[in-house]
Amino acid sequence: MTAMTLAAAQSISIAGDVPANIERHLAFMHVAAEHNVQLLVFPELSLTGYEPLLAAGLTITPDDPVLAPLREMARALRLTAVVGMPVRLTPDAGVLIGALVLGADGSLAVYTKQHLHPGEEVAFVPGQGGAPFKRGDEQIALAVCADFSHASHPRLAAEAGATVYAAGVLISEGGYATDSALLQGYAAEHGLLVLMANHGGPSGGYACAGRSAIWAADGGLLAAAPGVGDALVIARRNDAVWAGQVVAL
Repeated sequence: MTAMTLAAAQSISIAGDVPANIERHLAFMHVAAEHNVQLLVFPELSLTGYEPLLAAGLTITPDDPVLAPLREMARALRLTAVVGMPVRLTPDAGVLIGALVLGADGSLAVYTKQHLHPGEEVAFVPGQGGAPFKRGDEQIALAVCADFSHASHPRLAAEAGATVYAAGVLISEGGYATDSALLQGYAAEHGLLVLMANHGGPSGGYACAGRSAIWAADGGLLAAAPGVGDALVIARRNDAVWAGQVVAL
C-alpha cells in the first residue's frame, strides 16, 4: 500500500469575486503541495462563496476557461483539487451546485449536489451526484453539504466501493454539533475515512463554524481545525496507519 495524503482546505471566500477566490485557491494548492497532499477538497461553492442570489450570474460550464489556472496548477503540482462552483451542464440547463474534480493528470470530472437544503430550490436545481474516483489506493466519493444529511448517500458510496467520503460543506455554528456527529457516525458505520471541508469565515449571511475535520474509518478524530480562519486539515497514511495534522495559513 503506497503512502497517501489528503486534506480539507478550510478557506474563506469573497462573495462573488471569482478571480480573487481563484488566487486564494492557488495559494492553498501551493501549501498543500509542500505537505505532499495528493487530494485537496474545498468547501461548498468555494470559488464564489455561498451566494445563491449571485449564482445565476456566476455560473459556468465545467470546461470554462476561468478554471484554467486551477487546472494547470493541479497538473503542475500533481495534486487533485475539488473546488466548488455553480455550474450548468449545458447553456440552457438549470443552475447546479457543482464540485469540480481537477485531476492531477489534467482530467476533469463533475459532481453535482443531489439533495438541496430547504430554500435552495429558489436558485438551484438538484444534481445527479457523480461516480467515485480513484486517487492512489483510495476510492473517493464526494458529497456537497446537505447530501450527507441523507443516510442513504454515504451508504451508497460505501456500497460502490468508496474508502473515502469527502464533503465540501457550509456549516454554521448552530448546525455544527449535529452535522459533525453525523459524519463521524458514518465513518464508523461504513468504515470510511470521512473528510469535511467547511468555510473558514462568513458566507451568504451565515456565520460559518470552520472546524473542518477528518475522521478515521473507526470514527476516531484524526484532525480538526480549532475554529475559523484559513487552514489545511491533513490526513496522512503510512503503512496503513493514518495520522492527522493542522496547518494554519
